[in-house]
Amino acid sequence: MRTLILSDITAEAFAPYGEVLDDPATPPRQDQAGRMQNTRQAARANLALVLSEPMAGLMPVRRLERHLHSNQAFLPLSADAYAVIVAPDRDGRPDESRIHGFRVPGHVGINYRAGTWHAHMMTLEEPGRFAMLVHEDGTDADCSFAPIAPLMIALG
Repeated sequence: MRTLILSDITAEAFAPYGEVLDDPATPPRQDQAGRMQNTRQAARANLALVLSEPMAGLMPVRRLERHLHSNQAFLPLSADAYAVIVAPDRDGRPDESRIHGFRVPGHVGINYRAGTWHAHMMTLEEPGRFAMLVHEDGTDADCSFAPIAPLMIALG
């Protein structure tokens, strides 16, 4: 079984997949901190609360998901640290040879760009709570899934 070692997230390393939401670039407020995307007129913003379980109980990772028509942002409300697993697209599927894993501190949010393949939200050790924002219309086009070869996650 493959093992993916997490590296610490940086804005530069995560840039192909979206934005890292950290301290405001121009305190005390940074407008347009992440790119909002919605390509469907009927889709509405969904601000949801998500309870995330520790990754040890959620492995191996066996599928990735993407939101082709919307960005998806996660803002930690209470989390020590969490894992972000991403892959670029190759012909409508995740490119498994280029999967990346990041360790994200619990005070930092992320905003996946529309179409970014990613794993479900996983905290590192303790359960965590997140606010999540995505545009949805309730159809199958909201989210698609792709199976991947089983993948274990390890801390770097």
